[in-house]
Amino acid sequence: MTSKSTTANAPSAPSTAAAGATDSAAPSTPPTPAAPVRPILLEPPSKSPAPESAQPEKIKVRPPTIEELCFTSGMSCFEGWLRLDPAIGPKTMAFVTKFITRTLEKTHSIMEVRVALAESVEVWIWLTKCFAAGIPSLTNRTLGQLPLHPDEHDRAPTPQETTAMILKNYTSLKEDLHLLLKLMHIARNLQVTPEPEVPQDLCAAAQFDQMLYQLIILCVNVTGKAYDGDLVDENVRARLNEISDMFKKLLVTGLQQAHNWIARHDRNKMSFWSTVLFEEEAGYYVQYNTGNAGDFRPDKAKVEIQNWIERNSRFCDKARKLLVEYEETLGRRGDLPGRLPRIMPLAWNWLPEGSVRVRADDIGNPVDDSHWTEATKADWKDGNKLDKFEMDHIYRRVSMEVDMFWGTVRDPNYEEWVVPMASVEFAQQRLESCKSNLAGRCVRPSFQPDEMDAPGEGPHLPDAPRDDDAKESSEQEHDYNDDDDLIQEMEEEDIDDDDSYGEGPMGGLLTEVPNILDPKQIEVLHMIVKSCILDTPGLPPSKTGENLQKTRCRMFLALECGRSLLREILVFIAVWEKNEQSNIFKFTVQIVEAIHQNALIPFAWQSLRIPKDIISPAQTVLLRLLNAMLQPRHSETPGNAIEHEDDIKLIHFLFLQFRSRIVPECAALMDLQSKIHGGHIESSEFPVDSWDMERAKDGLQQFLELLTTVISHPETRQELINWELSYELITLLKGLEAAVPKKPLVGPPDRSPHRPSPNSNTEAHAGTDPNYDHGPNYEDGPEDLPSPPPPPPPPMQEPAHNFTWSGIKGQILHLTAALLQPPPGQRSPGNALVQEQIMKYNGIVALMNCCVYDDNNRYSRERVQICLKWLLDGSEAANTFLRNLVSVTPPPNVGPQSTNNVSAEAHTHTLRIDGVAGEVKVRVKPASPPPPPPPPPTLPRAAFDDPSSYQFAFQAAEDLAKQIGVKNPLPPLSQPVQGTATAPADGSSNSRITRSEELLRDIITLADEAAKLAMGRKPGDSDETEEEDFM
Repeated sequence: MTSKSTTANAPSAPSTAAAGATDSAAPSTPPTPAAPVRPILLEPPSKSPAPESAQPEKIKVRPPTIEELCFTSGMSCFEGWLRLDPAIGPKTMAFVTKFITRTLEKTHSIMEVRVALAESVEVWIWLTKCFAAGIPSLTNRTLGQLPLHPDEHDRAPTPQETTAMILKNYTSLKEDLHLLLKLMHIARNLQVTPEPEVPQDLCAAAQFDQMLYQLIILCVNVTGKAYDGDLVDENVRARLNEISDMFKKLLVTGLQQAHNWIARHDRNKMSFWSTVLFEEEAGYYVQYNTGNAGDFRPDKAKVEIQNWIERNSRFCDKARKLLVEYEETLGRRGDLPGRLPRIMPLAWNWLPEGSVRVRADDIGNPVDDSHWTEATKADWKDGNKLDKFEMDHIYRRVSMEVDMFWGTVRDPNYEEWVVPMASVEFAQQRLESCKSNLAGRCVRPSFQPDEMDAPGEGPHLPDAPRDDDAKESSEQEHDYNDDDDLIQEMEEEDIDDDDSYGEGPMGGLLTEVPNILDPKQIEVLHMIVKSCILDTPGLPPSKTGENLQKTRCRMFLALECGRSLLREILVFIAVWEKNEQSNIFKFTVQIVEAIHQNALIPFAWQSLRIPKDIISPAQTVLLRLLNAMLQPRHSETPGNAIEHEDDIKLIHFLFLQFRSRIVPECAALMDLQSKIHGGHIESSEFPVDSWDMERAKDGLQQFLELLTTVISHPETRQELINWELSYELITLLKGLEAAVPKKPLVGPPDRSPHRPSPNSNTEAHAGTDPNYDHGPNYEDGPEDLPSPPPPPPPPMQEPAHNFTWSGIKGQILHLTAALLQPPPGQRSPGNALVQEQIMKYNGIVALMNCCVYDDNNRYSRERVQICLKWLLDGSEAANTFLRNLVSVTPPPNVGPQSTNNVSAEAHTHTLRIDGVAGEVKVRVKPASPPPPPPPPPTLPRAAFDDPSSYQFAFQAAEDLAKQIGVKNPLPPLSQPVQGTATAPADGSSNSRITRSEELLRDIITLADEAAKLAMGRKPGDSDETEEEDFM
């Protein structure tokens, strides 16, 4: 039973570049795979004789072992069972299951058995035949009958239809999946031998890799079909889950086999990579505009990669000898399992000399440069005088199209600094533009269609400043492939949310895998991607000197399937909330590191962007992974200067995004929140929802975390100071202060008459619980039961305009303190350049506002004390500003109304207290003359005669002074007591207090005074007592 495709709705898995159609003249050719294979006609025999090394030496025929005989006989019966030709009974299948199970156990534990089976061509052909028969059979029993022609299927099977078919064939599916899973386990184990290149080449010669691609498609299609759990009972649900889990296990084992097949084998890696990244359907390719170099052409790149595979199609010597031996013995006689498929460009490794044209490079000999003449260069540039294979052979590298793509989209600062940092003036203009556009989105519904198109009206007002921004940022942002029309895209109301988030069918063989497997199962997918693209020490370059790992990484991002797979891998971490200690997170960090090695983080960042979001979830995860990648590098002195320079360029790009996009748009949202709180805009006109606000906060939080990591290194901190990071921090602090009211530690008591009673829950429980003990005087009867209070309403989600941005302020203050701290090797004063920047942007007011308690940003008061400490240490401008602010602050009117009557009663006033919501009523005591000073205590003479007791008290006072930061907690003695030690006149306890301790003590006092100023109280006010009812 031969089928054209696995499913109607699944993309046809393309043949690998090393595979073609089987020779129609061969009588015992293995059946065609489930997906259509594009025919590649064999070349006519070459007139020139093949080189002597083209045909391997003959070797002795090794007799098969007992394990080979049992295993191959079992697979031959299993193939007949799947094809129903010949009919196999249950007793025979019991022996088949026994043979396969024993073989699996031996391949796990016995190296000799594993090597013997791995080097058997007959074993690999039977494995291919079993899966070639099993995939169509499983497809028919799960997804429906395969059509004879692809155009006969006009629709995909519904979940209800697939559910009915799975339940109908549950028993047979379970038995066959059980055996196919064991066969895939055996195929995976056979790749682990002392000479892994031998079974890797034999697997490719038997086309087992093609069966693997078809199996992945089938497993994705079956496990991706959902069913309605409400319409099935527990027994049915258990059966469906069991079959789905078996398909997932088969998928995971197939991916493990693929990982072993490509391990340290460049041709297999390139073949696998091109198969999973290139789509076969015409018209699927989405051309990506890369600038002046033109569009990336996947069809041309695919041909170039196929030509490279043909030039490197030579098998290892041992594998070629085994293939020739099999072809001359069993294959030529026509015995089962039949001849090897005559596929190009691999078939020349085992076919007779001269039967096909050989265009593979001779491995082991250096590349000859004698043919690279001036005339050849001219013909190569012309492109019309040489065929494509000759042009690619002269170019030597894998793909010129991929290289041109990489040269266009890589970081423009890769070779030298080309893109400068955006200025603060540009950031200020961008902020105003974002505010105007966001306000335009709020007022847009009030405009008529004809008014919205009028120049100078409605939401098009910010177009002029946006054009100015584009002109100014043409050298700053455009070279990073960053669209200057992001704000214009945000204005479009017809953006489809589903499309913007990548919903719908996605291309690529592996793109849907992250949506099916759990974190433990999906580890092998990350290992495959890492194995193909990560450049690790010890991997040799190709014979032409090309780093193939980097080439495959560029292919990964050049093709839409690769970018989709990268997005799914990143989102997987966010969905499953994986931490830094998980294997998935560590593997993904290595994948991101490979992208960074190729200077493609800027391109990956732009490809992950969603127009609807300020920062997409995938970009947020990418920031988190970059932070984990940079942490060990910035915790110690960098040893590699080139690597450190690449990190600086990466931070340069990310900070440019932070300045030009993230901070302006977040600050614009905060500005709109403040306008809503001020009553200037209706809350219903807020243009984003709470989910969008949460994503914006997560992205901003990850940016601040990344800056916190890189600022720990002195050189990077100096770069951030030169780029004026303090401007962004002050802008965010001002926005948070205006947008989010401070949350108090405690709220005022609810004194309304309708407040719930403390015993309301008990009464409600007593009225509804029949077993509740009501007491002896309780009479049964519904008329005596008090009506229970209505249940409380369900908690509603906080409106988006009341979003609190919790935790952001603490991160900002931590960064500010790190910028303000003295240069390395110094303890004082603070960084003068940062102090100047903060005073320039009026940041001291924003810092002082943080002295008031805010439960949304706990410990911000303690962090701002450190900021004020370094800001005032050495900055005359900051000290002058603070003194002037204290001197001009008017005192609140909290004294008694009349001072004539000393015995007047205390007056009640309302004040704001730090950490308490609302205004609190306080009573101010009337003015009264100060009480006379108390008489000095009379101590026994013996107390002064014992010097040890005085020294103990003095030492305790000195320790207390150090703890609470008071200069002298005990008043000095007016006169020394005769016979005792005299206290030092200058206070010896203060001589050991350093300047930093004094300054910190003063800053703590300053924070208290700043909080009083913010709360409307004058420093030094006292004699205030809270009213008893507040307690």
